[in-house]
Amino acid sequence: MRMLSQAVEDYLKAIYKLQGDGRVATNDIAQVMEVSSASVTNMLKRLTKMELVDHASYKGVRLTGAGTKVALEIIRHHRLLETYLKEIMGFSWSEMHAEAERLEHHISEEFEERIDEMLGFPTHDPHGHPIPTKDGQIADSATQTLAEVEPGERVVVHHVSDADSDLLEYLEGAGLLPNSRVHVVEKEPFNGPITVAMDGAERVIGREVASHVFVAHERPFEAGA
Repeated sequence: MRMLSQAVEDYLKAIYKLQGDGRVATNDIAQVMEVSSASVTNMLKRLTKMELVDHASYKGVRLTGAGTKVALEIIRHHRLLETYLKEIMGFSWSEMHAEAERLEHHISEEFEERIDEMLGFPTHDPHGHPIPTKDGQIADSATQTLAEVEPGERVVVHHVSDADSDLLEYLEGAGLLPNSRVHVVEKEPFNGPITVAMDGAERVIGREVASHVFVAHERPFEAGA
């Protein structure tokens, strides 16, 4: 794996996050990677030759077993680094994500193991995302968003999207952190804002923001686990 380029690893990670149980369209990859569809097509040809993806014309792409293994290792590096940067070095949510993006391709397996041990073998990163195990296993994540919760329901934040640093700063300021308990008070019609209560105080948030906050009706994991 260490012979793979950073670009290859980034594509595999992006495809893994997009594919779910199906295939991923070229345009979706292009949007996430912020490149042209032609660039994606060229990379997919390369990844197919490397037997890291299965690409079918007009049907999309999915990772092979080998591609999945690489993607999960990079995700493991990223989420362990984020945890280290947050808990040990005091980085903000937005800062730790950007820094982990730069470092994830360059740490050794020994370095990864030492960070894991130092942190007490965490199961989730600060955003609430599960950290893949060393043998490539990963826990399920909540799929319901706060935007989908009905008024009167009480939920716990499981994890938040980490794709946008400005959004992360907003979520941190709003207190929408993993393990936060949220009571949905009111939802305005026609995709309007949502009123939520946290720690006895009400706050109005946009529906777009709420769509990036994933929740569960039971406590998903213990803080620091």
